[in-house]
Amino acid sequence: MNYFPDEVIEHVFDYVTSHQDRNSISLVCKSWYRIERLSRQRVFIGNCYSISPDKVIERFPAIRSLSLKGKPHFADFNLVPYDWGGHVYPWIVAMAKSKVNLEELRLKRMVVSDESLELISSSFANFTSLVLVSCEGFTTNGLKAVAANCSLLRELDLQENEVEDHRSQWLNHFPESSTSLVTLNFSCLKGEINLAALERLVARSPNLKTLRVNRAVTLDSLQKILSWAPQLMDLGVGSFIHDPDSETFYKLKNTIVQCKSIKSLSGFLEVAPYCLPAIYPVCSNLTSLNLSYALGIPASELIKLIRHCKRLQRLWILDCIGDKGLEVVASNCKDLQELRVFPSDPFGAGNTVVTEEGLVAISFGCKKLNSLLYFCHQMTNTALITVANNCPNFVRFRLCILDPTKADPLTQQPLDEGFGAIVQSCKGLKRLSLSGLLTDKVFLYIGMYAEQLEMLSVAFAGNSDKGMIYVLNGCKKLRKLEVRDSPFGDAALLADPGKYETMRSLWMSSCEVTLGACKALARKMPMLNVEIIDDSELTVDEALCGGAPVAVTADGDDKQKVEKMYLYRTLAGPRNDAPEFVCTL
Repeated sequence: MNYFPDEVIEHVFDYVTSHQDRNSISLVCKSWYRIERLSRQRVFIGNCYSISPDKVIERFPAIRSLSLKGKPHFADFNLVPYDWGGHVYPWIVAMAKSKVNLEELRLKRMVVSDESLELISSSFANFTSLVLVSCEGFTTNGLKAVAANCSLLRELDLQENEVEDHRSQWLNHFPESSTSLVTLNFSCLKGEINLAALERLVARSPNLKTLRVNRAVTLDSLQKILSWAPQLMDLGVGSFIHDPDSETFYKLKNTIVQCKSIKSLSGFLEVAPYCLPAIYPVCSNLTSLNLSYALGIPASELIKLIRHCKRLQRLWILDCIGDKGLEVVASNCKDLQELRVFPSDPFGAGNTVVTEEGLVAISFGCKKLNSLLYFCHQMTNTALITVANNCPNFVRFRLCILDPTKADPLTQQPLDEGFGAIVQSCKGLKRLSLSGLLTDKVFLYIGMYAEQLEMLSVAFAGNSDKGMIYVLNGCKKLRKLEVRDSPFGDAALLADPGKYETMRSLWMSSCEVTLGACKALARKMPMLNVEIIDDSELTVDEALCGGAPVAVTADGDDKQKVEKMYLYRTLAGPRNDAPEFVCTL
């Protein structure tokens, strides 16, 4: 047998970019394990508590890019306490001490302190990229340190973060020599910014391709920015309100015509509908349009805008577009691959909302659709079956009925058959979120047919433990299961403990699980962290006296129901930063 030199194999490995594929090739033999270990530069950790920072650095000493996730996904729905954890600081300290040549850091749902950002800016000389998604804990002072000290920064991307404004005018601190920016997104910031500093920064950044600004950036400033950066491909607009008869608006229209490279448009955090025609000239080239924050645009104006966007592949929009608007999308956007329809008034009855009719229209017109997030007030089995037949290429299918236990309004039957059709037709489905009245039957379908499913989100669904057992037994590739307000209990949790070693995590809240079952699982599976979360207002001492739904202690009553349980596979053992209301069994 002929063997290739290590240098050749390492060169081949450079072309393997998938984290899962890299993991697989490292298992082939000891030689490949060693070569892959020493050559891997990009590392993804789906749970920051699944392994210690030191172990990661020891395994991958050449790491250049790190992606980390912290809080469970249900944190997006306020089900995880604010101070549960997910701190990035220990990771930054470990990499700084080990003198890792970190260049890129991507964080999601993590606590990022100003101290962390300051340490990043002072420890990694070649740092080029910081992406923070749904993070919290930092202020504009931390951003000031990044701007001032990361001289090679190419990407600063802040998405959906909670950032405290300390009026530090952080944009002023980019040095005049800074010309390397390719991506700048601060759309989530709420405070004022120095518009002149932003305009100067854009003017000296010839490679800038993505710019997403906050509502403090006026239309007048936007016009100046676009005149300096006609090369922009991804534009996020802040305020889009001005007198359409003014000289400023006239200049903006003329400037936008010159921006022939724009492919992605988002923002419009403040918008006057009568200003929208100014962007029509760039619409014919758009492949991505995100209007999920544009509350000020009525359906009639949205429809006019969509008619100009024939090349869209990705559309995020509010449900005020209505079913008629989605029919226009279906007839106009034949290349659409991803659609997200968000609720404009999630707590109100709503007069102009989308129903199953809009989704059915999309399925007839957009045959390339493979990713869907759809908030609506009702859905029918017939509609879901039609969608499944028309769009069998779904990889992600998330349906959110605002009344989560609502039955088929035509037949008053559960939506089991509709979702059953989705999992039967969509062979490549990897992510599924269920909604509406559902019985154990839908989970039987999922276990039988969803062979590629990796993540399942369940709320207010099922009849008994059988539902969850069907999924755990059938979905061989399942990595994340999150369940809330469903009747699954101890039998489901303990049916196949070994399954959890092949998964990343399981979240169960407001189910029928008892403390005793959680303790039994923790004893049987020492490689799992089984966390019991009691975020009631009572103190732990009061809880031990019987005042809370469940006591945060391993000595509590085994028969007590656990309000929130989060288990995950780990090589690091129980975490040392758990707050008082979290007990690791």
